[in-house]
Amino acid sequence: MLIIITYDVSTVTAAGRKRLRRVAKVCESTGQRVQNSVFECKVNQMQLEELERRLLDEIDKKEDSLRLYRLTEPVELHIKEYGNFQAVDFDGALVI
Repeated sequence: MLIIITYDVSTVTAAGRKRLRRVAKVCESTGQRVQNSVFECKVNQMQLEELERRLLDEIDKKEDSLRLYRLTEPVELHIKEYGNFQAVDFDGALVI
């Protein structure tokens, strides 16, 4: 399944800036950044549950926000891309 993760972490304090970096690292470990605080991740149900748990461990629910969206299949019908960003084809061949 393809999910979209968005977050807004308060960076007023040093602790908030540290949380922001940790949240980004968790997202980077699973998906690709498509905007500053927006990631696309292709995961199965178990990976989604683990990712959600890890993210909830990092955020401060009183100061930050976290949203996870699951795109329904077929995702090609629900995504329109414009501009110079080139998304990784999760199902395509890996070229190194």
